Amino acid sequence: MSLPAFKLLRPRTIDEAVSLLGQHGNALQILAGGTDLLPSMRQRLFAPACLMDIRGIEEISGIRQPQGGGAEIGALTSLSAIEDSEYIRRNYRVLHEAVKTVASPILRNMGTLGGNICLDTRCVWYNQSLQWRRSCGFCIKKDGDLCHVAPGGKKCWAAFSGDTPPALLCLGAELEVAGPNGLRRVAIKDFYTNIGDARMKLAHNEMVTRVFLPESSAGWKGSYMKLRIRGSIDYPLAGVAVAIKQNGGPIEAGRVAITAVNPAPLLVPAAEYALVGENIDDTTARVVGELASKVAKPLTTSALTPEYRREVIKVYAKRAVLAVAR
Repeated sequence: MSLPAFKLLRPRTIDEAVSLLGQHGNALQILAGGTDLLPSMRQRLFAPACLMDIRGIEEISGIRQPQGGGAEIGALTSLSAIEDSEYIRRNYRVLHEAVKTVASPILRNMGTLGGNICLDTRCVWYNQSLQWRRSCGFCIKKDGDLCHVAPGGKKCWAAFSGDTPPALLCLGAELEVAGPNGLRRVAIKDFYTNIGDARMKLAHNEMVTRVFLPESSAGWKGSYMKLRIRGSIDYPLAGVAVAIKQNGGPIEAGRVAITAVNPAPLLVPAAEYALVGENIDDTTARVVGELASKVAKPLTTSALTPEYRREVIKVYAKRAVLAVAR
């Protein structure tokens, strides 16, 4: 399948990129690593008149350590650079654990943190060739008005399948968004809509430029586990991130987040209360697993059954909590 025709734009600054977004609106797609966008264009899921290659905007690339503590990661920073960062591995372990599971080393060299945050949602009825989708009458997410996952429903249930956002949720990360009115910050927990076909609270003339990791979550222990059919490349079909603050005694703070089983990555709110004041043991881990499975709402958006994926969330949440102790 060949790529559709498009005009390539190459801004050198954030302001120039925002200006181009305003000029072209929905006829433009942002190209960073291209590891997800270009295959989708070949399937005719997207056929933008313009592609805006942002790799020339140097100011949104790299990992910095601000004076006040924490970390600032440019949206254009490659996943490999984050994986190789000793500072991230030592201080934000759950993010390091999540990043190193993304796809394969070659794709991590190309893929970016911003791209993984803004990843398109996926569904077995959506991520197919144009001919395949046409034969099924299309779907509510693209070119049709029928949801094959929840027939008669008006909501798209395509699943969000990024690996880094659940880790960022556990760390309490914030995103910097650039738009025509300047820069704004938004907590990543408020960035997603939990709707498959309108997944982000991001206007057509805005773009994610940076990720901020707070000093308050530096040094937390972390673990990430995911289910995928092919271990070397596939997107997660169920994923769990766990981050815990503990200094030799009971757990002082902790967060659990899940991915690939809802239209958005989600925190497990009750897990924090189940962790604080407890020790990491089999009982605590089992309770967290039960709580995580209740938040998971997988439907038939992949080759695996919803029941199996919900059970995997329960098992992986338990294992991830126990892994933190090791």
